Amino acid sequence: MTMSVPERKSGSEGKEEESEDESEILEESPCGRWQKRKEQVSQGNVPGVESASLAMDTEEGVEVVWNEVLFSDKKVFKAQEEKIKEMFENLMQVEHPNIVKFHKYWLDMKESQARVIFITEYMSSGSLKQFLKKTKKNHKTMNVKAWKRWCTQILSALSYLHSCDPPIIHGNLTCDTIFIQHNGLIKIGSAVFPDASVHGKARQHRDEQRNLHFFAPEYGSGEDDYAIDIFSFGICALEMAVLEIQANGDTAVSKEAIVNAGQSLEDPLMREFTQSCLRHEAKLRPTAHDLLFHRVLFEVHSLKLLAAHSICDYSVTCQMQHSLCPSVTLSCRYSHVSPLELDKFLEDVKNGIYPLMNFASTRPHPVPRALSLSQEQVETVKTPTPEPQETETRKVSLSDNM
Repeated sequence: MTMSVPERKSGSEGKEEESEDESEILEESPCGRWQKRKEQVSQGNVPGVESASLAMDTEEGVEVVWNEVLFSDKKVFKAQEEKIKEMFENLMQVEHPNIVKFHKYWLDMKESQARVIFITEYMSSGSLKQFLKKTKKNHKTMNVKAWKRWCTQILSALSYLHSCDPPIIHGNLTCDTIFIQHNGLIKIGSAVFPDASVHGKARQHRDEQRNLHFFAPEYGSGEDDYAIDIFSFGICALEMAVLEIQANGDTAVSKEAIVNAGQSLEDPLMREFTQSCLRHEAKLRPTAHDLLFHRVLFEVHSLKLLAAHSICDYSVTCQMQHSLCPSVTLSCRYSHVSPLELDKFLEDVKNGIYPLMNFASTRPHPVPRALSLSQEQVETVKTPTPEPQETETRKVSLSDNM
């Protein structure tokens, strides 16, 4: 009797079969909108998340991430259930172009364990850490203009989170939890389970040697505030500039390595900028809002940026008009410039690559937790549209060589 031996599939056929296997639907959300697939994705080291799988949003026709947090002890889960719900309800209100979108969450109770499942935006281009690793193969340092744009976008997101009421502290900002899109848009991952009392594994990420240097000296002491995010941002900004802060094997990055990396920066403003974030005393570190006005980050002229935002968003024009004078009609024009260059700049503004700074260097007003509005939206809400006046109006034209 002869036995038939199955033929080995060709490489392309094997890949197709593997791809079909990964696209297999394993589970659906209760509403049927989101379908979990077998393929696992890496969205950075998010504390508390046990697994992250690729999923499909059947309504929008786009890929998303299906995240799961497991609680083996149901009593612990029950004790924290209301706190968990409140936290996720707040995360669903977060709306910012430089923060990974949080779509939906639900609870799944079983006899053996409890699960929290939440759906987030899929960042297909990978993390900033991966991008820096690829860049280092051909370059020694990062392009300064790109570095400025990245810092501005990250700080814009942090300023938004810190200005919420109550303030939202990210608590896990590393180059692994910052993502970059193909068009240069930067997004930071949502902060999940920042409180260790919610989930026992929430702070285990701090023990990972390779990321230990991202965390402030006071981290976990019970006095955590926005300053821990500023310290983490300072390390990210430094690593973005030098592409990598060298560590000794698998051990943590030493303080000496951080100091050496800072001293290697040729631009004195960049050195001062990063050093201010890494001050040992938390109260001496600047706020994200203050850092946005640091001289090193002013890449685009203020009038040019305001004009671009007024073109992309009419509400900004109304806001600018009221801030100048209720009786002044504001219009913006641009002079001779390459149409392609102008279109690219306006597209970048629309995508959030050049966030609009505030008109005054004051701290953003706290926003209601239920609304979680951005700073621009807050000012718009608080500033009523001026009533028409019979007085003579003057037309002011802001022109800049865009």
